[in-house]
Amino acid sequence: MRLKGIFSLVILSVLITSCGLIGGSSSDTSSTTGWRFNDPEMGGFEVKAHYEQETGPGLVFIDGGTFTMGRTQEDVMYDWNNVPRRVSISSFYMDETAVANVDYREYLHWLRRVYVDYPEVHRTALPDTTVWRSALGYNEPYVETYFRHPAFNDYPVVGVNWLQANDYCIWRTDRVNEMILIREGILDWDPNQVNENNFNTDAYLAGQYEGLVLQNLPNLSPEGGERRVQFEDGMLLPKYRLPTEAEWEFAALGLIGNTYEERIYGRRIYPWNGHHMRNDSRKQLGQMRANFVRGRGDYMGVAGFQNEDAEITSPVKSYWPNDYGLYNMSGNVNEWVQDVYRPSSHQDVDEFRPLRGNVFTKLVTDEEGNIAQKDELGRLQREPITEEDAFRSPNISKADYINYRDGDQMSSLSYGADDVLGDDRMYSQREGDFSSLINDEVRVYKGGSWKDRPYWLSPGTRRFMHQEESRDDIGFRCAMNHVGGSVR
Repeated sequence: MRLKGIFSLVILSVLITSCGLIGGSSSDTSSTTGWRFNDPEMGGFEVKAHYEQETGPGLVFIDGGTFTMGRTQEDVMYDWNNVPRRVSISSFYMDETAVANVDYREYLHWLRRVYVDYPEVHRTALPDTTVWRSALGYNEPYVETYFRHPAFNDYPVVGVNWLQANDYCIWRTDRVNEMILIREGILDWDPNQVNENNFNTDAYLAGQYEGLVLQNLPNLSPEGGERRVQFEDGMLLPKYRLPTEAEWEFAALGLIGNTYEERIYGRRIYPWNGHHMRNDSRKQLGQMRANFVRGRGDYMGVAGFQNEDAEITSPVKSYWPNDYGLYNMSGNVNEWVQDVYRPSSHQDVDEFRPLRGNVFTKLVTDEEGNIAQKDELGRLQREPITEEDAFRSPNISKADYINYRDGDQMSSLSYGADDVLGDDRMYSQREGDFSSLINDEVRVYKGGSWKDRPYWLSPGTRRFMHQEESRDDIGFRCAMNHVGGSVR
């Protein structure tokens, strides 16, 4: 009887294993149909198992979690625009450093080399070097040398507005994905790309860019042959983009350095512990932790021992990284983020991955529903989702969430047409004029800079400027979504 029982258990184990009843199906077999994946004899449905996202060039993995977003010190400006509240951030990637001059010059070189018939693309992308000019200061040498001279290669690019920063992110996405396809032997080098004949990720996936093909992937469907890389293959990376304000603040604080299990044993004012600006380690005792204005007229320290060693900006890897390994999340240059500015965002935005500024779009299609042909720059065009789209598909939201309440134009703030762009104040100061300077084209920037006092170096502080304006103390860095769960 005992031998019969043991035999029954063995048979049951074999059946369970073969049927995949424990832990779902095996990685090569469907748990719902029993058909094998990646098998031409069973239809050739292709599934990539055990996917792990590649870390894109220049990026650092930011382990997500919950944190208290908002101001952690006295509101000396009395803006009340970032009241502390608890939010959660998914894991994502962020640039180790701000984008440097040499990085941005590579971008400009590519634009000029490829868009030979559209020189305005290159001109539109140029940073404004005149941001260095001051009516009562001698900054003309920086106008001439800061962006172009090799002595400033590793310094953060400035004079770039929010729109230009977004265009750079799009370009970087395409160059990185093109390099991946070259590395994997799918495409060959093509230095002769001109005008619309250039690699664009969306155009490639839509079948509107061929390139110099070395090989394609085998087609496992019964018809056989080859096929181009698809999104489902997981080979191409998600888009580079500007970080959201919440992501930027979360990454800047670097709370992984002062937590134990789920307990945060010390809130931070800055990306380091303590309320002081000098390093307290024995080896670097007393040295400034960031590039900022130390006091009235004191931008760098005393000759012979320039404690801060930076009269303007400093190289992007100056000072000490925070606990995520990110450099200069406080000081050096402020940085653009995705969000549209509203003083009340802390009351309105979601608690999970908060963002104000969504504009939901779709790819432009022809009358038959096919994706429209790429434009003269080699890009697919997108358009906002309309009320008609939302009516046809209840799952498509038409709200843009830029405006004060819910995207309804009736609830947007009112503002005058003659408002001065770039003013740091919320309301116009002209006599008899009470219109707001805040509109849907005003974006948040954070971090403090070489021109700022320590107050602005706290990640919880926030300021705003029109998206077409630029300054000598604002740069940017890129981010990328982490695809899948929070744990890498």
